[in-house]
Amino acid sequence: MQEVLNFLSELRINNNKEWFDQNRGRYEESRKQVLFLTELVIHEVGKFDPEIVGLTAKDCVFRIFRDVRFSHDKTPYKVNMGSFIARGGRKSMGAGYYFHIEPGGSFVGGGSYCPPADSLKALRTEIFDHPDEFKKLIYSDSFRKTYPEMYDDKLKTPPKGFPKEFPDVDLLKYKSYAFTSRIDDSVVTSEAYVGKIIDAFKELAPVNRFLNTAIDKWL
Repeated sequence: MQEVLNFLSELRINNNKEWFDQNRGRYEESRKQVLFLTELVIHEVGKFDPEIVGLTAKDCVFRIFRDVRFSHDKTPYKVNMGSFIARGGRKSMGAGYYFHIEPGGSFVGGGSYCPPADSLKALRTEIFDHPDEFKKLIYSDSFRKTYPEMYDDKLKTPPKGFPKEFPDVDLLKYKSYAFTSRIDDSVVTSEAYVGKIIDAFKELAPVNRFLNTAIDKWL
């Protein structure tokens, strides 16, 4: 993955079409490496999460081209590469697994990031109905060791339709039920990288099962 990090580092400095066209071969080679890594991860995750069996890497790898139509940032390319491995692929509205490659900012994680309103209500309803089950998953020692914190984007007040006096009302305030774990560049470029990803995803699998069960039940 060193070549991928090198390419992304230079792209960050030269984020324009002319440079990209001149280095398109390097981009294609980097993309091939990320596709290959994604195939490996799909194969291994499929051993403990049957929902993603049958996915291909191309279903999951994100495009490097940015949609700049509604953005103040008009740079044409993302300076990272990554894959979202979930039923339905990268456009899935369900919970899944994500790895992100970016010089100085790589991480693994997943769950449900910025779900649409109906899915978010379903997740909150399931947590409201089964708070102890959810807390047992996300507060276990092994899970917290990998994912110390949930993605922290919360409402200031309890969401509509849920009682303020609910003992675990803070868990219902989250806008995402997503988790991340940083990975150093030295690991990304090492032989340990794939194992690190798989170990992190094994910890996440029961949480994803809880979240996807909620979406299936309430939608």
